[in-house]
Amino acid sequence: MPDREVLLLRDSADIVLVRQKARAFAVQLGFSLVEQTKIVTAVSELARNTVDYGGGGSVTLEVLMSSRIGLRFVFEDQGPGIVDINLALQDGYTTGKGLGLGLSGAKRLMHDFDIASEPGKGTRVEITRWR
Repeated sequence: MPDREVLLLRDSADIVLVRQKARAFAVQLGFSLVEQTKIVTAVSELARNTVDYGGGGSVTLEVLMSSRIGLRFVFEDQGPGIVDINLALQDGYTTGKGLGLGLSGAKRLMHDFDIASEPGKGTRVEITRWR
């Protein structure tokens, strides 16, 4: 398992691949089944957002080995960006056809969550789960 891997997110097949990689990394690092499920769910939601709303992009998977063991995922796109991040983080808010739970759900499932977005320039979401 590499310490860092960058994957492209262009379509549903890429989302499936990212989910599989996230689970494989989590298993190898000794995350519990519940933790694996939380990681894979958050990764799946953000990967779907990157493809559907960002027009595609990339995700960087990173193994963190310091005083704690963790997994970090950084999703980046060059899409239209998010005008109001606080509004986008509210449950039920969506600009598409989904339930509006992707961003807020991912935030709840992970230990660390950071989002930066600029209209017209894209969005970057960083999530980390510690073991």
